[in-house]
Amino acid sequence: MKRLFNLQKFAAPDNMTGKAQIQTKAREIDFVSSFSDSLQALLDIMGITRMIKKANGSALKKKTAAGVLQDGNVAEGDEIPLSQFTVKEETFDTITIEKWRKSTSIEAIAEHGYDNAVAMTDEEMLTLLRDDVLDRFYDFMATGTLKSSEATWQMAIAMSIGRVKDKFKKMRKNATGIAVFVNTLDVYKYVGSSNISIQTAFGMDYVKNFMGADYMFISSEIPEGTVEATALNNMVAYYVDPADSEFAKAGLEFTTDTETGFIGVHAEGNYTRMLSELYAIMGVRLFAEYIDAVAVITVDSTPTLGTLTVQSVAGTETGDTKITVTPAKEDTSHLYKYKVATEETEVAYGQNVRGWAAWDGESDITAATGQKITIVECDASYQAQASGTATVTAKA
Repeated sequence: MKRLFNLQKFAAPDNMTGKAQIQTKAREIDFVSSFSDSLQALLDIMGITRMIKKANGSALKKKTAAGVLQDGNVAEGDEIPLSQFTVKEETFDTITIEKWRKSTSIEAIAEHGYDNAVAMTDEEMLTLLRDDVLDRFYDFMATGTLKSSEATWQMAIAMSIGRVKDKFKKMRKNATGIAVFVNTLDVYKYVGSSNISIQTAFGMDYVKNFMGADYMFISSEIPEGTVEATALNNMVAYYVDPADSEFAKAGLEFTTDTETGFIGVHAEGNYTRMLSELYAIMGVRLFAEYIDAVAVITVDSTPTLGTLTVQSVAGTETGDTKITVTPAKEDTSHLYKYKVATEETEVAYGQNVRGWAAWDGESDITAATGQKITIVECDASYQAQASGTATVTAKA
């Protein structure tokens, strides 16, 4: 006689959360938490209080600011002159959700164990995702337009800080602090055997209150002999939310940090191929809002004075000459200064020409025919970068 058993009574209920599900979810949470916490620590240091959420495919724009403040000494009843300021935007990239996948075979797990085959490779993947964010940030910083050369590393740091502060002052903005980015070997060449307190956030080593910088970030991604700097409040962070409900509607659900939304992670077993797979999606970008407030200073122990080709022809008014200079200024923050004399004026690299006459690069200059006019291109600190001389031809 056959006996019938109601096996349904002993079967696991539908959608039960079992050991496998808990372990998989914990793996996702660990990955997301580790990435998000370390990135948030870096953002806190940079003074970025919140990430700016962007739609997938949004344009990323860098800005340059310029303006002229008119004379405020206005007579009673006269019209107050208009001071014009402009901010130009230029698209340099787009922010998009990017996708990554890692798989580990059952054979690798059996041979090396879970911790080595899965957990350690998860950690390596997390490191590479972090490096992807930082590499793009370093590439962007290298395009800063406050450029110059200095004879020593110490002077390069000092000038990078000074040029950023000077730029913010001209923009009528307050720099909340200065972040300097330097090469690892340059730092250790300078400090030698001295002890410095190095901390780490999101894989970036940094020192607080060092050599005039509020934060000095140390990285091998910065070329040796190069110093980059900007104000802390010039740095911004954008992200595309990986928890977008549209993804979930399509059956693509990811574990995310609801407070930050930096990264989405999903782990699952592929039984068809016997693989443990990990998926990650992310759209995070760090950059500086004003590219003309990012200093890139190179160290050149034997800097040389550049050469300008100066030409003089008769100007518009009697006694004036029209000057043309080539090549154009290598840095938009550079200035022109000039001196008229009976003989050519010698100029040395780095010479301070603050006391020379200013020239806007276009206006005619009053000078007598036959005299020598020397044009100097100088940086914002009035240090000579290039010069050239011509014999004056003035309108008779």
